[in-house]
Amino acid sequence: MIGVIGLWHLGCTIAASWAKQGLIVRAVDPDESIVKGLATGHPPIYEPGLVEAILAGIEEERLSFSSSVEVLRGCQYVFVAYDTPVRDDDTSDVTVIEETVARIAPCLDPYAIVIISAQLPVGTARTLRASLKKIDDSLELVYSPENLRLGEALACYDRPGHIVIGADSEEAAEAVERLFASMQAVCLRMSLPSAEMTKHAINTFLAASITLTNQWADLCEAVGADFADVAAAMRHDPRIGTRAYLTSGIGFSGGTLGRDLQVLDQRNRELARGGAPLFGDIWRYNKARIKVVRSRCEKILGSVNGKTIALWGMTYKPGTSTLRRSLSLEVAEDLAKQGAYLRAFDPKADWKEASVPAGLTVCSSAYEAASGADLVILLTEWPDFASLDYSRVRSAMGRSILFDTKNMLRSRRQELKELGFRVLTIGRA
Repeated sequence: MIGVIGLWHLGCTIAASWAKQGLIVRAVDPDESIVKGLATGHPPIYEPGLVEAILAGIEEERLSFSSSVEVLRGCQYVFVAYDTPVRDDDTSDVTVIEETVARIAPCLDPYAIVIISAQLPVGTARTLRASLKKIDDSLELVYSPENLRLGEALACYDRPGHIVIGADSEEAAEAVERLFASMQAVCLRMSLPSAEMTKHAINTFLAASITLTNQWADLCEAVGADFADVAAAMRHDPRIGTRAYLTSGIGFSGGTLGRDLQVLDQRNRELARGGAPLFGDIWRYNKARIKVVRSRCEKILGSVNGKTIALWGMTYKPGTSTLRRSLSLEVAEDLAKQGAYLRAFDPKADWKEASVPAGLTVCSSAYEAASGADLVILLTEWPDFASLDYSRVRSAMGRSILFDTKNMLRSRRQELKELGFRVLTIGRA
């Protein structure tokens, strides 16, 4: 029997996945509204397949939900699965993780293992382990960071490819490896700080790839090249690969990559005497990247003041309903401050999560959003936008200008041209 505490995206995925594998799962969150929703198959965030997995777990009596940590008694393993909060400057706030470990420790059976899957700044896991052992020396803490992708979370968790097991106890590492044996993944054992650094390194590598890609794209525009062609060639290089982060755009958002950059930048300043400045530089470049949208709009429209602009895709990536730390929302706020009238549509966005900028109207379809617009900006690459009737879009718009920030309509470029659209992209003059 396992326990899971913290039931948002990560916790819901972990709980549903282990129940699907046949384990008894006791899932806990202090928020009564979240618990009540989950008990009837309504998770707090959209994720493909999640509702079905939760309902199956409930029906098979393998998955239960509670707001009380007392139900964790009898669990050999307890996952702490909060999505670690990120402040406005992308620094981590681990308060909820620290408080959770302190709250559950008195309820745990002797020799239980707490598995932290929430992201931790390097150096935090050993502090948490020490506090756990002050309460009961038989308890152990293991850090096994998640590698989920929104929109593919269940598949990522069930078939992870590799699993990082950070532990300062060989016995605890062996026990957690036995737990994960059913996933048929390579288990990589290491110390707690090494596991924390592994997560930081993966995310900052991806952040650096995105940043480098956007700079290549900007240079492609300047010299008359097409970055889509460059990226296609790069993916054929076996040292880079087909899944490389080589999509130009307006930068990364969501908090996850920025959080790791900020952690390493802080450790660089505190412990490395400023010898590794790249992480801070990448973070600052990405924060400034948002300006690329407004500058392109001003270049084509002269000014955005008084113009009607449609925004397609407001979640920070496709396959999710969350608007938390969405770069698309930051773009909307920036344009609204300049006097633009905004009409937004997203297939899954949970608008209750966000403060809607003044001057922004939430629409029920892409066609409604495009009605009367001087410009349509495609911000999130939902597949829905690739299959739209663009003759209908053209008829609805005031002016036929489309800014495809993700270059997802590349295969329809000729059709759009014949329909009378002027299509702007990033990475192509």
